Amino acid sequence: MPNYPRTCHEAVAWQEARRGEVRLTPLPRPPALVGGADACYDRADKRVYGALAVFTYPDLTLVEEAVGEGPCPFPYIPGLLSFREAPIILEIWEKLTRRPEVLLVDGQGIAHPRGLGLAAHLGLLLDMPTIGVAKSRFVGEGEEPGTEAGAAAPLCWQGQAVGWILRTRPGIKPLYVSPGHRVSLGDCPEIVLGCVRGYRLPEPLRRADRLSRQRRSDFQAQEGVE
Repeated sequence: MPNYPRTCHEAVAWQEARRGEVRLTPLPRPPALVGGADACYDRADKRVYGALAVFTYPDLTLVEEAVGEGPCPFPYIPGLLSFREAPIILEIWEKLTRRPEVLLVDGQGIAHPRGLGLAAHLGLLLDMPTIGVAKSRFVGEGEEPGTEAGAAAPLCWQGQAVGWILRTRPGIKPLYVSPGHRVSLGDCPEIVLGCVRGYRLPEPLRRADRLSRQRRSDFQAQEGVE
């Protein structure tokens, strides 16, 4: 990607320059297609494997999926995950023939020190609605939600609500959900819960997670890597 940051200093500057472009606006209508994006790495942290899965919404029928892999383009630095994973996800995006209207991303949205986690990053580059769905908290504070499925508590950072602590299964650890771009805070729990079918993760992300891991396994078997 032309002019894409290659150093920590460049990446932080990129985030600071672009953070003001994020728009939190309500979805104009419920989406007909929702996607999930995920990525994983090899043990040596030298290759990244990504996947996208597209489902109908709200009935959640799988309509398309795509995978890819490549050299890991950026070192692991907290707060700069986007520069490791966004390039492969954008490359895989170009393979899709049926593109989602909302993309769920395994990562943070605006619940990020500079307000530009992976979901917000991808939302800006694709100019589409995105929602960050993270398994752990990165920034912010909030009360533990109730134990029932669908219980939610605001996630706040520096005096502002940046997302939700959202319970998707009874008695199971909550997810940390935050808007990425072109969605509202209120849209996030509704869309995520609408994609849950008995598991902690919403179905598009569950599928993308399995696909990325399978791609890694297949690639390593082909290359003779244990």
